[in-house]
Amino acid sequence: MILDYILRRLGLLLFMTLMLSVFTFSISYLFPGDPLSNLSGVPSSNFAQHSELEDKYLYNSNYFVQYIAFLGRIFQGDWGLSFASGDNVFSHIVDLLPATLELSVYALIVSIVVGVPAGILGSAYYKRWPDKLINSTTMVGYSMPVFWLALLLIMVFSLKLGWFPMSGRMGLLYEIPANTGFILIDIALAGFPYKGMAFLDALRHLTLPTIVLAMYPTTVLVRFTRESMLKVMDQSFIKTARAKGLNRRQLIIHHALRNALLPVIKQIGLQFSTLITLAMITEVIFSWPGIGRWLIDSIYQRDYPAIQGGLMAVSLFVILATIIAELTYTLFDPLSRNQAHGKV
Repeated sequence: MILDYILRRLGLLLFMTLMLSVFTFSISYLFPGDPLSNLSGVPSSNFAQHSELEDKYLYNSNYFVQYIAFLGRIFQGDWGLSFASGDNVFSHIVDLLPATLELSVYALIVSIVVGVPAGILGSAYYKRWPDKLINSTTMVGYSMPVFWLALLLIMVFSLKLGWFPMSGRMGLLYEIPANTGFILIDIALAGFPYKGMAFLDALRHLTLPTIVLAMYPTTVLVRFTRESMLKVMDQSFIKTARAKGLNRRQLIIHHALRNALLPVIKQIGLQFSTLITLAMITEVIFSWPGIGRWLIDSIYQRDYPAIQGGLMAVSLFVILATIIAELTYTLFDPLSRNQAHGKV
């Protein structure tokens, strides 16, 4: 039964990926300019070069044949060349995606560490001053635009106090070899004597972007965890346990927490896909060298092959993260598997 559900979800992932590839292929003809140049990233400056590109991309064939050839190039890693740099778009994505993933993973960790305990605390003191304080803070954070919070933190902690750098991923004094693309892991793997100082410098660069990016998912997890805990605490088995003399701490830890965190697991996965999209704004403000900043720069430069590749990479990752979150939730919650198969 679990295998059947996983196969159906993988089928859904394949279908959504195909729809994404159809959209990506179509926008080559919707962008201004020559569709052949938009697909290849090579300006057709002369007749011989244009004829060579037509043969390679099957430009004179029908759209279906062109699309099949497009899929073949995607799987081969041939995503065209960037108008701005002249390099392969796929190589740009491979180099820049780890920086975006790193920032998103750290922001998700902060969101879980802060949001889930705060939601549990709010439900434990329902309608009392801790709950009211947490709700008020959450509402302020939820309503605060990401770009405004980023500029505010830069003004206070970078320009006024000078505690944190306002841009970049690493200081210019350190040259870290990119083994994994994750800066903290690369520093740990590097063998130079100033590893500790480099690690602290990387943490200082990570602090403000991580806080900004973590604000929205933290507020969502606080509210979702609180509502889930309150719903579980109102169940009959909790009332029975309370009638047996268990205190609030025992009720939460031994009975309510395990059941309340099941829906939160799915929400955590959904928030990770949200982080990927919010990271674009954060990367631009903090000059973080990730795929979001590169994609925004490509839009300004009208680098159409880069826009196509960036959109496809980000969208595919969001789809994949959403499917993984649903599969994880299904594996942990037997009731959801029964509902997925039409059982009661």
